[in-house]
Amino acid sequence: MDIKKILVSQPKPSDPKSAYYRIAEQYGVELVFRPFIKVEGLSAKEFRQQKVNILDYTAIIFTARGAINHFFRLCEELRISMPETMKYFCTTEQIAYYLQHFITYRKRKVFKGTNGKLDGLSSYFTRHNTEKFLQIVSDVHKEEDSQILDELGLQHSKAVMYRTVSNDFKPDEPRDYDAMLFFSPAGIDSLLKNFPDIHERNVCIGTLGAPAAKAVVKAGLELSFQAPTPETPSMTAALERFLKENKANSGK
Repeated sequence: MDIKKILVSQPKPSDPKSAYYRIAEQYGVELVFRPFIKVEGLSAKEFRQQKVNILDYTAIIFTARGAINHFFRLCEELRISMPETMKYFCTTEQIAYYLQHFITYRKRKVFKGTNGKLDGLSSYFTRHNTEKFLQIVSDVHKEEDSQILDELGLQHSKAVMYRTVSNDFKPDEPRDYDAMLFFSPAGIDSLLKNFPDIHERNVCIGTLGAPAAKAVVKAGLELSFQAPTPETPSMTAALERFLKENKANSGK
């Protein structure tokens, strides 16, 4: 198959040295960056339906910068002021530093994880095991995070403050792609919604992560390549290998 135009269902990389740009030039393909999903915040009315009183908690857990945005937006709408005693547990250094846009940053109340995952905060959770934790999540989140907190014997709850929705295509948007790259099951759901004839199209599909790969198979679509694997640890590595093999096969 002659691959000329590829849709990447993510925002366009801001780094001019991104491997995507090198691959596009090296293999003579057009890359179009167009997210299939977007995040929208819950309204104050929707949040109240969860019957979560934020000030009943003494510590907040953030696993994404977007969670911080929606948390403080809702606090403002609900006229809730964070007490100086509130503690914040963030899974990455970048997320922790992003808090500076909303609070007076002090090391004694902001804790950073070591691996980008919730278990990277385990040592801090153990030291502060008398706190009442509130984890800020989207409508699609990892249930195993709750298991980690349970295993540590912590008092904790979740509060959904934002949701993932389909970023629908407009009628006049191009749909003439030879390959598409996806990064989540929600992206596949959006694909089925926006390309109702996808099963009849001759389009190669690549995915990053097991959940997205499983969603492709569940949808009855053919998976052309995926990452991570021992040979292709990233999406760009998988894409480059796919294009290299496709070029070799086309030249036979």
